Amino acid sequence: MKVEKFEASRGHRLWLASCVFAIVAGFLAVFAAMPAKAGTLDRIRDSGRIKLGYLVDQRPFSYRNEAGEPEGYGIDLCRQIAAEVKTQVPSLAVDWVPVTADRRIGEVELGSIDVLCSPMSVTLARRKDVAFSIPVLAGGNRAVMRADSAAVLRDALAESRTLHPVWRGSPAAKVLKGATFGAVTGTTTVDWLEERRATFQVDAKIVPVADYRTGLQQLRERKIDVLFGERSLILGAMDDAARKDLVVLDRLFTHESAALALSRNDDDFRLLVDGALSRFYGSGEFRALYGKWFGKFDEISRAYFADSAIPE
Repeated sequence: MKVEKFEASRGHRLWLASCVFAIVAGFLAVFAAMPAKAGTLDRIRDSGRIKLGYLVDQRPFSYRNEAGEPEGYGIDLCRQIAAEVKTQVPSLAVDWVPVTADRRIGEVELGSIDVLCSPMSVTLARRKDVAFSIPVLAGGNRAVMRADSAAVLRDALAESRTLHPVWRGSPAAKVLKGATFGAVTGTTTVDWLEERRATFQVDAKIVPVADYRTGLQQLRERKIDVLFGERSLILGAMDDAARKDLVVLDRLFTHESAALALSRNDDDFRLLVDGALSRFYGSGEFRALYGKWFGKFDEISRAYFADSAIPE
């Protein structure tokens, strides 16, 4: 009887092992049959379409013009990218997809758009979610104030040769105490202001604003004292009344590079994008384009884009 029980137990174990093996083999067969995630170029070739996302109110980077068409510096760069893709997909159609600021990175992650044509600052935190092209613009934070702001406040924030940090108890800190600073929600400027306040122990209030146009309006209405942000976007959001009442300080508080966001882990498409931009940077057409949106293409600008471009 004991022998029969042992044999039965052994047979049961063998039966269980064969079942487990069959289940595992079945899963492996299913996964092997599943196609690998298609890359961006493969999706574009299969569909014959490229999806270019953009923010509709981010002058001069991207916006919707009076005719309802996308326009701006980033839009023009993406047209160059689309032209490069068209050399591989001759019948390519371009879909311009409006996105919101709070969903722009998510749309790239999901593959809802192939390129985010509204340049954004490159950070390590953002690179956890998306990849970036080579730099498309040198930027950084500046301050905009009312033209009738107190001279002591402007002097505390204006360019100086020494650029000493503002510490608690210093004359500049006393001027900034109680001041209200605005910054656009979701931008690197908010984090930078919070860090500076903590590091230098300056008692200033930070107020997030929905967008640059809202921030400029709150500045004119004296709801905030200073608006910090990217100079190009600040100027792009100004109307005639704002240009009359406000002034953008020359001091550059941070140095940041802006780029176009792409899907992560897609080297083939990123190579195409970087190649298209690199070749474009060396052309007279690009110099004219830069001048159209940002003014004179000077030696500093030439050197920046020459360094950003990747040689063949």
